[in-house]
Amino acid sequence: MNEFDVPFELRFFIALGLAFLVGLERESAGITTKGRVFAGVRTYSLIGAFGFGCAWLHQVGISWALPTGMLSLGALALVGYLAKLREGHVGWTSEVAAMLTFITGSLCLLAAIWVPLALGIISTFLLSEKAQIENYVERLNKAEFLAVLKFLIVTIIILPVLPDKGYTEFKLNPRQIWQIVVLVSTIGFAGYFLSKKFGAKFGLWLSGILGGIVSSTAVSIIAGRVARRSPKQGISALQASILASGVMYLRILVLIWFIRPEFVPFIWWKLIILAIIGVLLSFHIRPPDSSPEKSQLQPPRNPFEIKPALIFASLFVILSIATTLVLRIYGDAGLIVLAVFTGVTDIDPFILSLVHNTPQFQPLVLSALIVAMMGNTIIKGFYFGFLAKTARNATLWRYGAWALLHLPILVFF
Repeated sequence: MNEFDVPFELRFFIALGLAFLVGLERESAGITTKGRVFAGVRTYSLIGAFGFGCAWLHQVGISWALPTGMLSLGALALVGYLAKLREGHVGWTSEVAAMLTFITGSLCLLAAIWVPLALGIISTFLLSEKAQIENYVERLNKAEFLAVLKFLIVTIIILPVLPDKGYTEFKLNPRQIWQIVVLVSTIGFAGYFLSKKFGAKFGLWLSGILGGIVSSTAVSIIAGRVARRSPKQGISALQASILASGVMYLRILVLIWFIRPEFVPFIWWKLIILAIIGVLLSFHIRPPDSSPEKSQLQPPRNPFEIKPALIFASLFVILSIATTLVLRIYGDAGLIVLAVFTGVTDIDPFILSLVHNTPQFQPLVLSALIVAMMGNTIIKGFYFGFLAKTARNATLWRYGAWALLHLPILVFF
């Protein structure tokens, strides 16, 4: 719908209705709190009509009508606010609402009709949800708030200014690289937030699943430290580590789907099989009844910290260059060896750089992905077993069997 679809008369009644809606909320809020009311239903309705009338005068050539009307209403709002201050009342929400109602009434004539509708409905919603908003602010976690701000910096500020073209012989595109950083950080942030909110309610196993969305390697190390501090929780911590490792395959599948969806038909079922193997290995573990029900792994570091994002981008660039050089110098065998070594750390930069730089699916890419994940599974078992002495035997055969089961998928499928 645009401005030509709505007749003049209907626009007037929309302006009146939106102003009535705001006035109804303000007057009902005053009755509920038994406080001073700047204006009620009738006054806000008149303000909306006043704004519409000033806009009409502006359209017929009286250009000063609209700014004069705004200044006049502003002066009245100021007088009312000063009167409230003398009586010991603070807050100027109603006065601002009155000014916004005037603007909404004006825009009903001057703009596309969705603009005043959005302003009127959203402002009424914000006014009516005061208690809920204040309750949320009281419970606001500063770290989470800062994480959201950093997300906005990473996406809205940094991403648009990066050049969208390839540099050097390796065709490094800054914007595409940062888009991958944002994608990985967004998925990781979802897991980080869910782990903080719900991990404690269900115990280590859910903390492992949610933490695996962020980093399964980090979860294995954290779980190993939990087992070292509290040997009685060793089996539960092992279960969390295995579940996090199982989630890794699904996380990688989602990332590949975003970056190279044409690869998904060739690899989806292989990654799902490896994830199911992890789930079955975790089911075989029976945590002792004495394990605290609400034990929780501390979630891995917030992925929307600027430093981890820069580290990921740096690793992505380094591994993109290394992959190209290794293929050029050593061929296919060199890439497989590189995949083994990258499994020692976080494998996301290697896998995503490989997928991103391969326009068409190649069996060699799939082999490198499986080998990297197999190497990462082995190193996670080593990390956990080294830290959790009481669960080393259980860790050895589970992670060892899981790593060996990568080979049939690599060779025969």
